[in-house]
Amino acid sequence: MFIDVHELELHPIEFGSEFPPETIALGPEVRQTEPLRAQGRAELVEEHHGAKARKIQDIRLVGRLATQVERYCDRCLEPVQWAVGRSFDLLYRPQGIDGGQEEQSVSTVEAEISYYSGDGLLLEDALREQVLLALPMKTVCREDCKGLCPHCGKNLNQEACSCPPPADEHWGALGDLKQKLGAE
Repeated sequence: MFIDVHELELHPIEFGSEFPPETIALGPEVRQTEPLRAQGRAELVEEHHGAKARKIQDIRLVGRLATQVERYCDRCLEPVQWAVGRSFDLLYRPQGIDGGQEEQSVSTVEAEISYYSGDGLLLEDALREQVLLALPMKTVCREDCKGLCPHCGKNLNQEACSCPPPADEHWGALGDLKQKLGAE
């Protein structure tokens, strides 16, 4: 759904959209398994900046989304389902409008501003970003996941392997000391 600045000049846009799986590309590591449902409102926020009081037309998106995605456990590579639900309140400024200014420190509020180019933005792009931000940096199927054996590759949550335990080089010097003390 394209949110057009010219239409927003006339009236806010209410949206209630449903995007089937695979409609929004979430990247190679995330797969959407249920429809993404989003509802909210887009409105134009006009700001006046600088000595010449130039008018800036920001797009504000306020709403909520919900979906289900699948990622792979970072330890054992088994699929993990994640329910994603979050509210959002986003501000998009025309791309390049802040360019040409002297270097300045950025406030916390300004750090949360995104940019759009042309006559508007795609709702799908904003939703993609929000889904990805809702996911954790690391995915584990459970806290006590044992992962894969580094030698044979077996999933240690499902079966034990007969590979020797990996040597812990941190304790190697103490092992040598133990052997020397035991030999005396």
